[in-house]
Amino acid sequence: MSLRPMSPRLARRRALALPALLLAPAPARPALAQPTWSPARPVTLVVPYPAGGPTDVLARLVAAEMAKDLNAPVIVENIAGGAGAIGTRRVATGAADGTSIMLASNQTHATNISLLPDGGGYDPVRDFAPIAGLADLQHILVVRPDVPAETVAQLLALARAQPGKLTCASTGQGSASHLTLELFRAKTGVDMVHVPYRGSSPMLNDLLGGHVQLSFATAPTVLTQVQSGKLRALAVASPNRSPHLPALPTLAEAGVPGVEADAWFGLFAPAAVPAPALARLREVTLAAMAREPVRVRTTEVGMTVNVRPADAMAAFLREDIARWAEVIRTANVKPE
Repeated sequence: MSLRPMSPRLARRRALALPALLLAPAPARPALAQPTWSPARPVTLVVPYPAGGPTDVLARLVAAEMAKDLNAPVIVENIAGGAGAIGTRRVATGAADGTSIMLASNQTHATNISLLPDGGGYDPVRDFAPIAGLADLQHILVVRPDVPAETVAQLLALARAQPGKLTCASTGQGSASHLTLELFRAKTGVDMVHVPYRGSSPMLNDLLGGHVQLSFATAPTVLTQVQSGKLRALAVASPNRSPHLPALPTLAEAGVPGVEADAWFGLFAPAAVPAPALARLREVTLAAMAREPVRVRTTEVGMTVNVRPADAMAAFLREDIARWAEVIRTANVKPE
């Protein structure tokens, strides 16, 4: 069978089309599904404080939601002691595969480094990777009803008229409530007597009993007493008003700017956790905090939802460490 010769016109068309065919992009390959990290064993979420209370409630709320998304158990383990340093060290030196994380706080990750010998035995920046910030505990400036001050301005006038007479209770030497007082004193120049207690319960008992006159106390500690009239709230030491006492001014609104002292909580993992595991932990944590039941319950226990993604949390942490280091140095605060 003989082949017919190609016509000159057809040959010219094929010659022109060939370069276009060579330059055309190859058909796109279908994208391969990226494998999603999942824990090889149950995840342990260490809470470096005793069981019970708002901190523990927050941890268990988030753990339950994370477990659903990870399709794996997330077990809360309370390891208290050493101003939170014992549990924190456990996570810093523990498994770095995504199965050991912790509920960190301003104490464990912002102030211990300046207060404890050797910073508690860990470095909050070098040894940890932030997962996300979760919520805050606002400090409320409260006074007994018999203190003749209805406003922050009146309290300052009273303190200046009677230097060294007003007594201010805290939950302990070097505690968040103590450091809030020191920041307040630095910003106002007032002279008050600091009276440290071992925890919120004895502090509140003596405040209600008339042994001390005022305090910077967390919202869950004093909210009921404020609402019942047993204590008078003057302001909140926060950049934002309290969702629990929305009519209460911030200290900045009351004329004392710069006293923003929220106690914060967030999830952290060991620094060496692989990127896929860290990314997945961050994803499920943000998803948990976006759910309405979690947000509602967090607010009900006296906290303020304040979600910070990992990058924002890392930047905030460095600022918080530096800020409290200056307060601790200036006031010469020593731990008990």
